[in-house]
Amino acid sequence: MPNSRPLPHQMPIQAWARFAGILYLLIIVIGLFGETVIRGTLVVTGDPAATAQHILATPSLWRLGIAAQDLLLICAVGLTFTCYLLLRPVDRNLARLLVCFALVSLAVESISALHLHAVLTPLSDAAYLKAVDPQLLYLTAYQSIVAHAHAFGLALIFFGIECLIAGHLIRKSGFFPKWIGVLMQLAGAGYLINSFSMILSPALQALLFPFILLPALVGESAFCLWLLLKGVDGAAWERRAAAA
Repeated sequence: MPNSRPLPHQMPIQAWARFAGILYLLIIVIGLFGETVIRGTLVVTGDPAATAQHILATPSLWRLGIAAQDLLLICAVGLTFTCYLLLRPVDRNLARLLVCFALVSLAVESISALHLHAVLTPLSDAAYLKAVDPQLLYLTAYQSIVAHAHAFGLALIFFGIECLIAGHLIRKSGFFPKWIGVLMQLAGAGYLINSFSMILSPALQALLFPFILLPALVGESAFCLWLLLKGVDGAAWERRAAAA
């Protein structure tokens, strides 16, 4: 029987659970900050010129949003590792599958972040851009914002499946409440419906958004707060780890 107790130099599972909660909280706060404070105030839907003028008026705010997005990705890598540690006693293979979907999601989301970086290039004062029509430069910058949205939507497909797997493992764990697993699976379903409707029927997606993502906000916030405030049932986790 494997010894599941941490060695003296290892961090106990309860501490890993609280660390996961901190990372999850940072991800949620940064994500909301990027969508509402940064892109929600600077991007004017369907108007490349107005969007460019907003960004040029406060370039430091756009750069702050890029840096925040990069920090979010770093936190997400750490959260993926901690989720694997927490959930592997339930089903090691499913926990590995969760990691696979998480890494693909983060790789695609990193590409979407590159598009945020690319917005600034045509709006810079580089000498080689002086001969180009400003309206064309505004359009190029705006297309990068649209590309970011599409890449992010693709990332959420893989993240949605990750949430479905995480929800299943949480429901079966015995050391997290089953209702949190149900909420995480509803969150995953919401992400999948939103992203596939964006691809298959933008008109439907426009009707559903942002309400379709409400289950995601509730489910992920509930899991985050549970990790922060309650952590994990350490005795139940030890039993599952010893039996795995």
